Amino acid sequence: MKKSIILNPLYFIAFLIIITGCKNNITHQKSILQNNNVKNIIPENLKWSERMLLSEMQRFPDASLLDFKKAPHWSYTPGLVLSASAKVYEKTKKQLYFDYIYQYANKMIDSMGGILTYKYSNKNLDMIKSGDILLYLYPKTKEKRFLTAAETLNNQMETQPKTSNGGYWHKKIYPYQMWLDGLYMAEPFHAQYAKTYINNESIKFKIYEDVVHQFDLIQKHSFDKESGLLYHGWDESKQEQWANKKTGNSKHFWSRGMGWYGMAMVDVLDFLPLNHPGRERIINYLNLYAEALNKVQDKSGLWWQVLDQGNRKGNYLEASGTAMFTYTFAKGVNKGYLPKKYQKTAEKAFNGLINNLISVEENGLVNINKCCGVAGLGGKPYRDGSFEYYVNEIIRSNDPKATGPFILAALELNK
Repeated sequence: MKKSIILNPLYFIAFLIIITGCKNNITHQKSILQNNNVKNIIPENLKWSERMLLSEMQRFPDASLLDFKKAPHWSYTPGLVLSASAKVYEKTKKQLYFDYIYQYANKMIDSMGGILTYKYSNKNLDMIKSGDILLYLYPKTKEKRFLTAAETLNNQMETQPKTSNGGYWHKKIYPYQMWLDGLYMAEPFHAQYAKTYINNESIKFKIYEDVVHQFDLIQKHSFDKESGLLYHGWDESKQEQWANKKTGNSKHFWSRGMGWYGMAMVDVLDFLPLNHPGRERIINYLNLYAEALNKVQDKSGLWWQVLDQGNRKGNYLEASGTAMFTYTFAKGVNKGYLPKKYQKTAEKAFNGLINNLISVEENGLVNINKCCGVAGLGGKPYRDGSFEYYVNEIIRSNDPKATGPFILAALELNK
């Protein structure tokens, strides 16, 4: 015969209190652990270069969505950030940085070397930039598809439409136009590809000549002798609404346009032969550029969106151009292209970014603020290159055109 068990209600209540207490304690401990994890997403004892890269990886775990994309897209912004990532990887040898780079190429390049979303017929120089990642990965992985894709991009360069004096059109939809942007998008890749993969010396020499010629043309047509600054775009046809009817130049000196050009100069010199006469010309252009920018640097260390009109209503101190200039000055000094006095310019600029435009969240995530989201010339809706146009384009935080150069600048300054 089974015995009945009668539970005292007081025992039952006590049991519930114990269980509830244990559960609440576990929940509390779990909450503490989660909070601790949140607070330590980005360790503060790392250098700024790693902190910004880790922050980008948190914001965009899938590198193909860099630049706030909703779907994978082959474009220059992943190439910019991932080129910076490659330099962080080479410095730290932390596998997660290499994996982040590889993930992008693995997703965007198919088994036959085709490039997802890329259209060869568009003849768009912006599409060349991410080729730098392919040239970085192929020697390490030996995956033929990466070299095949790089060959496609080099073929685009060899068939890119040109102005009458040999300047690459920025895009097929922008005929007879050279933009400062295009030199950074294409020339370091073109020079590196020639140096590494072109065996025929006469063909290699021709490419080097073509590369240097782009800088010569920009200096000839876009350089302003009075200020030493360079206009954003030049239209050989002088037909665009934004173009000066006598010179073909656009109206203003845009910070990031100048930033693209500076980075193009210091990066392309990595691949031009030491005995190539074009090297000295580019180094001379770089010194003229540094002198002009030094004159318009704000006392904060930053540079204005429209470089020479700092006091004009609506203008603002902008992050991406400043980060690009910081990298250009720092690398120029480190490589011996610029006098050492410009190290102070770079340091002042970097400190200006940290003190004014960098914010750090409670969890350690690093933000760079006051970034011009986009700017261009022509197109639909039409961009007229006016002062009002440049200062009224979208301003946002963590634009990859600022985060990438910030990482590069921090590396050059060992910050």
